[in-house]
Amino acid sequence: MTEVMQTLVLIKPDGVARNLIGEIVSRCEAKGYVVRELKSIHASRELLEQHYAEHVGKPFYEPLVEFMLSGAIVAIRLEGHRVIEGFRSLAGATDPTVAAPGTIRGDLGRDWGLKVQQNLVHGSDSPESAARELALWF
Repeated sequence: MTEVMQTLVLIKPDGVARNLIGEIVSRCEAKGYVVRELKSIHASRELLEQHYAEHVGKPFYEPLVEFMLSGAIVAIRLEGHRVIEGFRSLAGATDPTVAAPGTIRGDLGRDWGLKVQQNLVHGSDSPESAARELALWF
């Protein structure tokens, strides 16, 4: 039996602004995952710089930080067996235009023609990044 894990899920400013918090949380719960903590936050530049540290210097870095500063974010500590890969599957491909129907990004997202992809959610990509990101946000 696999161990129960936790992951960080962020509902990005576009998801909050479009009133998709309930829809996204309910999809996580419908999958059988448990919301252990949830908070709404206006992230500081410092927090976002720590969160996206591996992307410093990449062309999308500054537009991404600016986008994440643009509004409220909902941070979620999500728990369940294989939750990291499970949530990433639920979220769908990074590019919402090609994300599979049935996924959060496939059903609810689209390309808005902006400098940075507004793709509704973030989910940690490994146990190591989940531990690091959860410590930052909670």
